[in-house]
Amino acid sequence: MLQSPPDYRHDTVLPLPMEVSANAWAVDAACSGNPGPMEYRCVDLATGAQVFHFGPMHGTNNIGEFLAIVHALALMDKQGITDKIIYSDSVNAMLWVKKKQCRTKLERNANTEKLHEIIARANLWLRSHNVTTRIEKWDTVRWGEIPADFGRK
Repeated sequence: MLQSPPDYRHDTVLPLPMEVSANAWAVDAACSGNPGPMEYRCVDLATGAQVFHFGPMHGTNNIGEFLAIVHALALMDKQGITDKIIYSDSVNAMLWVKKKQCRTKLERNANTEKLHEIIARANLWLRSHNVTTRIEKWDTVRWGEIPADFGRK
């Protein structure tokens, strides 16, 4: 029987490096084209279960990454979860969340109107809530693809 390398956790379903918290959710987005059909999701790192999935909807990858973080924050808030970390591999999305504003340049038209409404709701949620959840950068180079990755590269 093969054993996991000693630097990997043994308390999770997913193969995670020891330095990655298992008490966390990982979020990621995928987009076919930019803009194009965009979707995002969240995975619980302890169980490997998908926490939520949204899309596809016409948008961009950066918007999906941003909305995935805000969706995770809002769900944690709603469920009273205060001890988990959120991992994202998107520096842009993390910056937008920190600034409480999605900085997309996606044209607003009939095809993107619904997404712009969702972005406006996310911006409003961020401005009206005190975010204390840690959002950490997933280190793809050291740890491999984030567990919420859609695997379409």
